[in-house]
Amino acid sequence: MFRSESIKFLRSLKRNNDRVWFDARKPIYERELKAPMLALIEAINHAFEGFAPHHVRPPQKAMMRIYRDIRFSANKMPYKTNVAAWWARAGLEKTSGGGYYFELNPTSITIAAGVYMPEREQLFAIRQYLSAEGGNHHAKLRAMLADKKLTSVLTPFDGLKLTRAPKGFSPDDAAVDLLLHRQWGVSATLPAEEALKPTLLKQIVSRFERATPLVELLNAPLVGTLSDSAKGPQTGSQSSVNKALFGLPSVR
Repeated sequence: MFRSESIKFLRSLKRNNDRVWFDARKPIYERELKAPMLALIEAINHAFEGFAPHHVRPPQKAMMRIYRDIRFSANKMPYKTNVAAWWARAGLEKTSGGGYYFELNPTSITIAAGVYMPEREQLFAIRQYLSAEGGNHHAKLRAMLADKKLTSVLTPFDGLKLTRAPKGFSPDDAAVDLLLHRQWGVSATLPAEEALKPTLLKQIVSRFERATPLVELLNAPLVGTLSDSAKGPQTGSQSSVNKALFGLPSVR
């Protein structure tokens, strides 16, 4: 379980984002952030077995690294000032398909589900699926994003949108307003202090469960890219995708 020292460490890291400072306090990070995060992931995995078994992932794989990739970034600060986890669908671990996300940072927690920044091939596949020419999937997505049971606890992504119909799609498509989006999903932001309460697991799991039909809908056009073994029910080891498109860094 996270403690007040967990948030205190993140706030201090934000002020002292350098290797000398972090290395001297790495045991604190391991104790106050990494260990409770891995335990939380394990508990969420257990819950996933009941409603999203395809998203169970080894905790070490689900947890994202605190080390930033600064090779091509103007921001040379070496560490992220948050701890986060990403639960991809089995077989889509190295892609940007639909999944579930949790983050603790110095001021808030984020609970989210959906597709965020998909690769070009996946973005096109999802748009094809949502297009009116692809059936009534766009109507199902609209209904999900308007469902008060979902929107009472999670807010639909706003995000960047195109100003005109994407290439290959008609501006007269009944789903064009959805096709303008580059990402689809829902999220909630709560005070960081929520992470210190015994209700944290319930806060996360209840939202993930409500968002599951949305995640499954968005992953439907991507499942065809998976190997046969990755399509079946899985709660342990993960199968590989035929073509790796994108990867989220896991903890070392």
